[in-house]
Order: sequence, then C-alpha cells, then structure tokens
Amino acid sequence: MPVVASRLYAAPMSPSDDPTREINREIARHAPAVWTLLSELGRQSVYPPDIPFQAAQARGKRFNATIGQITDGHGRVLAPPSLERQLAGLEGDRNAALLYSPMEGREELRRRWRERHRPRSAAGAPSSLPLVVAGLTHGLALVADLFCDRGRAVVVPAPFWGNYRQIFGLRRGGRMVPAELYRSGRFDPAALRATLDALPAGEPAIVLLNLPANPVGYSPTAPEADRLVEALVAAAARRPLLVVCDDAYAGLVYEDGVPAESLFWRLSTVDQRLVAVKIDGSTKELVFFGGRVAFLTFPFDPDSAVTRALESKAKCLLRATIGSPVAVSQEIALAALQSESVEEEIVEVRRVLAGRYRALRRALERVDSALLRALPFNSGCFALLELPADLSAETVRQRLLAELDTGVVSIAPRYLRIAYCSVGEEAIPELVERIEAGARAEWDRVQASSA
Repeated sequence: MPVVASRLYAAPMSPSDDPTREINREIARHAPAVWTLLSELGRQSVYPPDIPFQAAQARGKRFNATIGQITDGHGRVLAPPSLERQLAGLEGDRNAALLYSPMEGREELRRRWRERHRPRSAAGAPSSLPLVVAGLTHGLALVADLFCDRGRAVVVPAPFWGNYRQIFGLRRGGRMVPAELYRSGRFDPAALRATLDALPAGEPAIVLLNLPANPVGYSPTAPEADRLVEALVAAAARRPLLVVCDDAYAGLVYEDGVPAESLFWRLSTVDQRLVAVKIDGSTKELVFFGGRVAFLTFPFDPDSAVTRALESKAKCLLRATIGSPVAVSQEIALAALQSESVEEEIVEVRRVLAGRYRALRRALERVDSALLRALPFNSGCFALLELPADLSAETVRQRLLAELDTGVVSIAPRYLRIAYCSVGEEAIPELVERIEAGARAEWDRVQASSA
C-alpha cells in the first residue's frame, strides 16, 4: 500500500528498543492506516529474540542445546511409549506432533490452508501466509490485542455472538456499538454505514463481520454483498477502518445466489484506508472442534515488510499467552488436508447440514408468526427466532428446559437461537413444535397475569 499523507495517520512513536522502533517504522512507512489502527499494546509488541527465536535459528544444527524439549539427543522425542502409542493411527509426523510447534505454526499446514482458501477471483489480492492460532476465539483475541484500545468503537451487526463483548469489550476496553442490520425481515447493509457515520469523524474504528453469522445464520446475497462493501469503503473515507472477517462458518451456504467466498478477498484490495484481516479455522470447516486449530491472515503479501512486522507482533502476543500452537492438532489437520478424499467428505457434511436447514425452514412455515418470527437465515449453523415484545427469551428458555425437555439459547431481550447443526433432520419438526408450545404457554401466562 502506498503512503497516504493525511492528518488521520500520525507519525510513529519512538519506543526505546530498536527492534520495536524499526518494525513500527516499516508499518508507518508502508501501511499508515495499519499504524493508526494499532493499539498501544500492538505498537509495543515485537517477537523477542529469546528462547524460541534462538531455537529456530539453531534448527538443523548438529548440536542444538537451545530449547527445553526432552529428546533422545538426536531430535527424537523421548516420550513414554504409553503416550506415543496413542498416535499410532496418525498419518503424519508423530515426532512433530509431540514436540513444540513453531511459533507461527507448521509451515506446510499454513501453505495448504492458504492455497485451499484463495479463490480464483482473488488472483491479485494480497494475503499473508496465515499464522496458526489456538482456535478462532484466540485469533480474535490476538486481533483485539493488536488493534483495540480502551474506548475504541467496535461496530458489530446485531444480534451478535456474546463472546465478542468479552474479547473486545471486557479484555481490551473496546466500546461495543451494535448495528441493526436486520430490519423488517431483511438484511440492510446501509445500516452499517449509518452506524459508522454516526461516530466522530476521523476516529479509528473496528468492524466485526461474522458471515455466515452467529447467531442469526445469514450471509448476504451477491447484491447485498456489493452494497456492504460499498458501505465499508465509504466509511473508510472518513476514518481508518479495521474490518475483521470472522469466517468461522466459511462455506456453509445452502441457497443459490449467496456467495460462499469471504468478503476478505474483496476488502483487501478496495481501499488503502480499509484494513481487513481474516480469521478462519478447522473447527467447523473440518468438523474438528476439539483441535483448536485456526488461522489469522493479514492483507499483505507473505514477504512484505508489513507482514513481517505484524507477524512479529502477533507471535509476541501468542508467546505471551499460549506459548505456542498445539502441535498434535496441527498434524491431524494437516493429515486430513493431505487426504485425497477430504473435500468430498466435507461436501457430505454440508449436504447433511443443508438437509437440516431445509427441514427447519419447512417447520417454521407452520409456526404462528405472531408468536415466533425467524430473522433471515440461509447459511451457517443457526436460526434466530424473535419473540413478541411482552415475552422474555430467558423465561421461555427456562420453561423449555423445565417442562419440555428442550434446550435452546436465549439472547436478550427476546431472541431464541436454534443450533440446527446439532439436531437430526428427522427431529427438527418436533423441536420447533416444542419451542412454539413453550412460547405459547409463556404468552398465555403473561396475558393472564395482565388481565
């Protein structure tokens, strides 16, 4: 990205240590919007030249006495056989699975993930080699550490995943700003621009885009995606803007005309004042929930100075929190990606989910819309039902648990989230009937008490 002279982009601070000062200069020189968006913690962070750094430099040397791994003296882990036997079925490097992972993650896994996700339409879009992180939540937390300071506006389409409050609000002091994009039964991209335009001009901001969405279960159609990109570009004309593409449910799209590709690939090239980052992972894409293998991608070429600087900062924060990514999970994910049949197997999982999605749509067509109204949904794992204003979602949820042997998630003040990904297709009609019965019983109680 060329340098843009603007009052929005201040000159870098001058930390006392040279490595930090140098990488900050590189960011400010080549990506001034990134520099302005960095948090104070992000500006101070740099991957330290301590044990992991020095151990990486010594990798492959005849004598390597750098890192505290218990080996046979020749690089082979000295694990108890009872432990090593548990990896007997792993079609990968068992030794690598039991040793520390490189701080940035296993390189072959990173390369395969990047190749798998880059669409043909993104031939000119820059993207880094993704860093491995310990699940999507950890990736989001790293982004929050890098870019969110106390009081910074974090704009998120509402209703939204509650953990965003903990990640960006509680941990980093960000100011959560809901954007009501679901209006009158439709998705309204203009509402995002209106929310951003209401912020003080010039104030840096973060936008969280979770598409397909949790809890709503919606992805924009192609025309809606165009308008969403236009809204973000227009907003970036008034402020440095970080757009976080939380692609946890990537590819889970069930309707024609709904793009399955992440908006990251378009946003990474549209405007130098708009900085997009991408977080995705094996959790849903490989149905590997316990593996905690996810990826953080920056919108710059792998060998660029800005990528090297951001990777240094991210690795510093990663080392300061989890130490290093989980090695055994990476080996399992890599072995799966190397399988010739894995993509067909993923298609089959999506076919099962699509059947549940269509069963839920059919079941909701028979529901009293005055009692339960579904927000738009077409993808992902969820549907969100809106209750009448007089009903409390939490009260209905408690009734469903106590009287109808049914569990759903309540989202204040009056939404119920159905995770149809975890319910068999044949059971969905009865699930909906029970939810409707619980809502009606609570409605009758409220009406009787107010009579």
